[in-house]
Amino acid sequence: MVLFVDRALLPDGWATNVRIEIDARGTIERVVRDGSSKDAEIVRGALLPGMTNAHSHAFQRAMAGRAERRMHATDDFWTWRDTMYALANRLSPDDYYTIARAVYGEMLAAGYTAVAEFHYLHRDPHGHWYGDRAVMARAAISAARDAGIAICLLPALYAHGDIGGAPLHDRQKRFATSVDDVLDIAASLRADYAADPAVTIGVCAHSLRAVTPSELDALVTGSPRDVPIHLHIAEQRREVELVEAHLGARPAAWLLAHADVDGRWTLVHATHLDPNERRALARSGATVALCPTTEANLGDGLFPLRPYLEDGGAFAIGSDSNVSIDVVEELRWLEYGQRLASHARCVVAREVDTSSGDALYGAAARDGTRTTGRHAGAIAPGRCADLIVLSQDSDDSSRVDILDRYIFAALPPRPNAVMCSGRWVASNEGQPLRNGR
Repeated sequence: MVLFVDRALLPDGWATNVRIEIDARGTIERVVRDGSSKDAEIVRGALLPGMTNAHSHAFQRAMAGRAERRMHATDDFWTWRDTMYALANRLSPDDYYTIARAVYGEMLAAGYTAVAEFHYLHRDPHGHWYGDRAVMARAAISAARDAGIAICLLPALYAHGDIGGAPLHDRQKRFATSVDDVLDIAASLRADYAADPAVTIGVCAHSLRAVTPSELDALVTGSPRDVPIHLHIAEQRREVELVEAHLGARPAAWLLAHADVDGRWTLVHATHLDPNERRALARSGATVALCPTTEANLGDGLFPLRPYLEDGGAFAIGSDSNVSIDVVEELRWLEYGQRLASHARCVVAREVDTSSGDALYGAAARDGTRTTGRHAGAIAPGRCADLIVLSQDSDDSSRVDILDRYIFAALPPRPNAVMCSGRWVASNEGQPLRNGR
């Protein structure tokens, strides 16, 4: 396949009349500025690398808008879990597939081309294993493949109900896994989907509350060295207090001191960091997955993004609970939250005369792809052809603030078309395109 596009966001900035050659496996072979349109598919508009959704719990989309009624004198993250548990304990594998298929279709329409699915819904509603221990994971993967989005499935280690090895609560019995369970599920899935370049399998630990230090170490050492590792960390102040009381250090400080945290790690939220943790995390090479709509919905707090970027840290965005599925909303509120906290504007754009939209989108796309182990996130040779097209008014053809208009003014509100692995998989101008799988 060969594309010819009016304008494209390349790693070093915007370029015009770009010719892009894509091989049969959906990998970009060649990118030519001011190239020829001969024998190419003409794409009208602005072409961008697709965005990675670095953190998703697909099933929670079914409770969006259903947890907004105040039910307690103190309503917070910990009471929100009551609604989540009630939903989780009603879902069959078929239900899970149906929800996830719709969610992944929404993600594509919003401009996400890959998703890291943090998967902890393993057992049946009675807490018993299905005959196939990976059946719920397979439902999520099937949903992603049918939708056309690339997926990194992350089976979760969820062994305890609280810090210190406390037993799981009855409402958490569907989540129960041991280290061996997770490693076996992951190995089985890798074998079954080895031929599909749009499916990768990593591992995750729910949190330092849900696993012991020895279990986390066994999970990491028992996994292949090249797979993504994800972990919720320091999301809530209470979590920080519990971990510090039991392990003698704040969550991020403890993890960075006791685990070989590097570029294959994604730390989700990391909301409550002190300056030393923030600097050490930035130096580690790990990526922080920030989920502004969910973090706001749950009252988590604001991640210290501006100083973290000044320290050289990497970040990605995710939709987490899927109360909202919108790349623009996540990026806009990521920036707006920082503006409110710092009483300044254009926070992520750190250099003078730099577009906020370009800085936000470019960094999240570039760093986000590391969270799935997928070589995408840029329009460049050797990268997966995961791309989106934004419409561009004729009088905007010479403008360079395309992403400022997209993120801060929702112009346009959605991509015109979305490509994953070299196949057009979604269009907001008509019916979804056939994904070719």
